[in-house]
Amino acid sequence: MEATATLNLPDLDEEGYLIEPGEWSEALAEYFAQKEDVKLTDAHWDVIRFMREYYEEHQIAPDARYVIKHLSQRMGADARNALFRLFAYGYVKQACKIAGMKRPRAWSTG
Repeated sequence: MEATATLNLPDLDEEGYLIEPGEWSEALAEYFAQKEDVKLTDAHWDVIRFMREYYEEHQIAPDARYVIKHLSQRMGADARNALFRLFAYGYVKQACKIAGMKRPRAWSTG
């Protein structure tokens, strides 16, 4: 699938993160996931939607600890491992990019 043929890409930084998170869409998430070789499942979308809701409320990307806490409501003690199974190359590298966050700087990745 050639996503860019039908998707107008907003401005990205030099690492491929959105410059303006308000320009995010689910179609853009699909595009970023494809670029990261991530097949989005319901579990991925749960994380992504939680991250978007957190961003809307706080105007900042949630630290991985908040996402793990969210996941723990359903997965218990395995939530941390589950997050890193979903986004194998890391929370910042994949989850933040796919969820349309700016590139997080200088905070814990898990």
